[in-house]
Amino acid sequence: MESIFTKVKRSFAQGNLLTRLLYINVGVFLVLRLLIVLATLFQWPDSHLMQWFQLPSSLRLLIYRPWTVITYMFLHIDFLHILFNMLWLYWFGQIFLLFFSERQLGGLYLLGGIAGAAMFLAAYHIFPYFRNVADSTFLMGASASVMAIVFAVSFYQKQYEINLIFLGRIKLIYLAAGVLIIDLLSMASDNAGGHIAHIGGALFGILFANRYRNGRDWTKGINSLIDNIVNLTKRKPRIKVMPGGRRPETDMEYNARKHEKMKDLDNILDKLKHSGYESLSADEKKRLFDASKN
Repeated sequence: MESIFTKVKRSFAQGNLLTRLLYINVGVFLVLRLLIVLATLFQWPDSHLMQWFQLPSSLRLLIYRPWTVITYMFLHIDFLHILFNMLWLYWFGQIFLLFFSERQLGGLYLLGGIAGAAMFLAAYHIFPYFRNVADSTFLMGASASVMAIVFAVSFYQKQYEINLIFLGRIKLIYLAAGVLIIDLLSMASDNAGGHIAHIGGALFGILFANRYRNGRDWTKGINSLIDNIVNLTKRKPRIKVMPGGRRPETDMEYNARKHEKMKDLDNILDKLKHSGYESLSADEKKRLFDASKN
């Protein structure tokens, strides 16, 4: 019989990007909770480990911990915090994937989190209300990233409806607007930083949807950057023979060619989604057919 770890490993490997984001967040949460339990049982000294991965409101600290702009959006230590974030990510991530690609989901998750971080830092250095805690507050959680996904699909498909208990069918955009109002009214609450980050993520999601309607995909840049980083981390160059017996190509050339092919296919699928099959040229139809056979 398969062990639970084997099933999880296979599910992670075979699942889509939404599934992997869920696994990463839950995995980080479990590791952190285990470390906290061990530290309590063995009475280890407080090393402020979490603060090395949380986003600091202090710009001085941020200079020395720039990675926290990314790590904070995968960080949870409270069970209810991660539960609600992952439920929202799962529900609205599935809706998002009805209209966008997995690459756009991943890119928007990161960019929405960065936008939330920028809003958090700006608010804590602009508003006098936060002056006394501007150098000692930390932010963590996937909320800003999730809000970017929620608001992107809500403003891209404004007529899309969902079923809610007690309320029945409601347009997704009304739910998103209600959440935004709550965050605006909570900017001076005990969790002010979290609500401010939500607003940053939500605004980025709205802008993404608006620009995408006008033919601009703001996630392409960060996805290309990730592709380049992945290609640079390849350890062993491999030689592959090009179709037709042409000269061998290096691993980097092979990956670049495959990346360009995927970008071309993404553009065809975007055109298909927006304008229908008949809008495709004969060459585009052939490339789409060839890709479906692989």
